[in-house]
Amino acid sequence: MSLLERISNPSDLQRLSDEQLVELATEIRTFLIEKVSRSGGHLGPNLGVVELTIAIHRIFQSPHDVVLFDTGHQSYVHKMLTGRLTGFEKLRQRGGLAGYPSRTESRHDVIENSHASTALSWADGIARGFKIQGEKDRTVVAVVGDGALTGGMSWEAINNIATSDDLRLVIVVNDNARSYSPTIGGMAKHLSTLRATKGYEKFLDWGRDVLERTPVVGHSIYEALHGMKKGIKDIVAPQGMFEDLGIKYLGPIDGHDIHALERELENAKRFQGPVIVHAITEKGRGHLPALNDEAEKFHAVGVVDPETGEPLAKSGKSWTSVFSNALVKIGRERKDVVAITAAMLGPTGLDSFAREFPDRTFDVGIAEQHATTSAAGMAFTGLHPVVAVYSTFLNRAFDQLLLDVALHKAGVTFVLDRSGITGDDGPSHHGIWDLALTSIVPGIKVAAPRDGKRLEELLAECVSVSDAPTVIRFPKGQISPHIPAFEQIDGVDVLYRGESADILLIAVGAMAEASIEAAGIAYREGVGVTVVDPRWVRPLPRQLLSLAEKFADIVVVEDGLENLGVGSAVAQMLRSEGIQKEVTSIGVPQRFIEHSKRVEILADLRMNPGSIAQRLVALHSSKAVTDSLSSEINRLRD
Repeated sequence: MSLLERISNPSDLQRLSDEQLVELATEIRTFLIEKVSRSGGHLGPNLGVVELTIAIHRIFQSPHDVVLFDTGHQSYVHKMLTGRLTGFEKLRQRGGLAGYPSRTESRHDVIENSHASTALSWADGIARGFKIQGEKDRTVVAVVGDGALTGGMSWEAINNIATSDDLRLVIVVNDNARSYSPTIGGMAKHLSTLRATKGYEKFLDWGRDVLERTPVVGHSIYEALHGMKKGIKDIVAPQGMFEDLGIKYLGPIDGHDIHALERELENAKRFQGPVIVHAITEKGRGHLPALNDEAEKFHAVGVVDPETGEPLAKSGKSWTSVFSNALVKIGRERKDVVAITAAMLGPTGLDSFAREFPDRTFDVGIAEQHATTSAAGMAFTGLHPVVAVYSTFLNRAFDQLLLDVALHKAGVTFVLDRSGITGDDGPSHHGIWDLALTSIVPGIKVAAPRDGKRLEELLAECVSVSDAPTVIRFPKGQISPHIPAFEQIDGVDVLYRGESADILLIAVGAMAEASIEAAGIAYREGVGVTVVDPRWVRPLPRQLLSLAEKFADIVVVEDGLENLGVGSAVAQMLRSEGIQKEVTSIGVPQRFIEHSKRVEILADLRMNPGSIAQRLVALHSSKAVTDSLSSEINRLRD
């Protein structure tokens, strides 16, 4: 039995020798490469925190001491050391381990939200809760990547943590100089300086040794020197910024030296106040393909060859790549178009734009709020910013979207990748909220392309709008095949026409393909379904009103919330015009959805073609029965 297989609880680490700890770290890396290459997941971050996680669990007693992971994608090793080794057989798959911490999996997990820069606020709250309730022997440990410190929420938390010098709180900064791509901003430069210095403590130790041996005046000079240490540390090592806030700083430490890590973590634990432990790690350590990766692909991988790191399955053209190419083309034609992202240059497809137009590309770090308001400022000067983020991350900047961009009628385009059901990454990564959130923003215009050609067309239309925010949304993964419209009625594309006017089906964006297939199945069951794509879902095209009047039933299929999205907007539009039609929305229920493959989730939600067709047929049959009963009642009355 391997050492790793003998670890079922963090306490099992205590009986391992120094040599066995090194062997365990090697076994963990081998295990990670094998399992994550097979399932896909966050390989690079976890290879970098092996020794760090081991050291944390040897010094602190989880779950009595609470260990928190910011974003949580670096928690695989933590899961392995807390009894979940077998779950990696189905990592991020139905019935297997989640890709992030999960309370349903283990009492060692606390934060399920996988959005960056939140862990320090959690840590502050938990530590204060322990203090108020008299649990003075419990320590909170927050593992924060250097990228998360580019997020403003981290600094709001640090500002508050610094107000209490008796909080038992240890902040472990996992500094690998990368978040997705190389970490951006002033904090990155600050940490880089720390990595390049030895620190003022060593200087003071040297000075004490020399001066204490100097007769008569040596001790006095040392005391004066020690009293001047703020000035010295500002010169020698700028960690003074943390200590000026009132938080003790330890480091930088080699994040792959278990002994050094344990020593400083033990010091931090004994300090019994807020402490920052700064560990230098190597993302992807122990795996040559990850170390050779100069972009972001080994932050998270699909199914790859464990030896070479190359994908085992050829992927088709993605939505992201189509957007990327389209934006570069626009950038060549429009000098005023600039691109902004929040630490996701490659994942959002802005890397191509950045290579061609580096002076017009801005990566602001993990700071979606700043990105949005900065875009409003750029728009004020006459530029047209394109802000590319994952749909789920726009949630973080809603106030700025509403009051900085929309209120000021700023011409800013938001490109929302990973909209709708995303699958493997679980509840906090599904992009199902954007249609509901944007529906309450005055003046906003929202486009939902059904295929690559429409993505190119609608992106061009978005950047032509200068007096209002625009949004274009598309899902994760391989792009839909070209879906031509055989007719266009005032901006509404007719994709499929039924032989009878039973149901008008309004398909939103990437749900068009499934809607057309469902209409074909319903036709074979004797139900006439006409499928249309409005292209713009806010504001809705007025032509939908005249179309709706011609059909017995109206159905909207969307990959957003079924009660708060496009279906609700269609129903409201009809009501405002006095059209008495009931609208059926087929969408995502208002609940958090666990990780699974996208196709599995859509089947569960009855949003695959077969299930949609069944619902269409059932709706028509129910309406037919109701109409028949009404006719019979009226006949009897007559």
